[in-house]
Amino acid sequence: MDAEKEKCREWSEYYREFPYLSAQRVRPGCHPGKLLHAGRTEKAIVLVHGLTDSPYYMMAIAEYFHEILGYNVYLPLLQCHGLKQPEGMAGVSLAEWKKNVRFALGTAAANAERVSIGGLSTGGALAFYLGCTDPAVTGDIYLFSAALGLYAGRLGVFGGFLEFLARLPFVRFLDSNKPLVGKHRYRYDRVPFNSAGELARLIQEIDGLLKKTDDTIRAHRIFAAWSEHDRVINIEKLKKLPSRLMKIPFVSFTIPKADRVDHACVVLRESLYAMDSQSGQAPLERANPRFAEMLAAVNNFESAA
Repeated sequence: MDAEKEKCREWSEYYREFPYLSAQRVRPGCHPGKLLHAGRTEKAIVLVHGLTDSPYYMMAIAEYFHEILGYNVYLPLLQCHGLKQPEGMAGVSLAEWKKNVRFALGTAAANAERVSIGGLSTGGALAFYLGCTDPAVTGDIYLFSAALGLYAGRLGVFGGFLEFLARLPFVRFLDSNKPLVGKHRYRYDRVPFNSAGELARLIQEIDGLLKKTDDTIRAHRIFAAWSEHDRVINIEKLKKLPSRLMKIPFVSFTIPKADRVDHACVVLRESLYAMDSQSGQAPLERANPRFAEMLAAVNNFESAA
């Protein structure tokens, strides 16, 4: 890990709260972390990583919120993620993911006047759900490629079917059982069916939440960024959020399809390379060429509060 990333302190209290995670079990660079200012601050934010990846993916965003916007930042590690021996993510649980994030929210609320929440992909879905329902969130919601639905395909129906299929109990037994830890430093090489099923259950809960009136939504405002090139999530659901939440200010930042920014790459300031990569080899995941522009939009959103 480079010197810039070492500014993020490993979160030892988080390990004590969730003993199935520890400094010994977690892969280098994948640890839960926090970036803090001295004393109590006005603002704090919890930033949640995506499915099969780790807090590292949120690090560049976290540094911006900490250094430029003046936030205390908390980066939880979701259950079954970032492990040296993930064992197929056996026992993964949406309920436990919620506990992970709620612990981070409670810690943030104890040390700041206003608490916001944000996340990538599955982390974005958790951020939206808890931002709408958890009283600890008194600030805003920041969504980056939020998985409020899976990619619907050209006919617009594939995503819903895939979500239904992933929720079926027997689907996890169809998993390939190939190793999860491979050439990626900060994420697993594939998504096990059992963890995809937990995401599908979260999406179902969000769908139920959105059927209610927006009087149930606690967040003050929502910022959402996504790529039109994304083939993982249903971006139409993100586009329709403003019409579903008419009383809540909503600002979006869209990366054009021509930039060919993949799903998780939206949050990457720098490209990620394989652990054994040689000079001149292509990256596993390419940096978002509009990263600085996206953060400028975040700054404008923050300034307009």
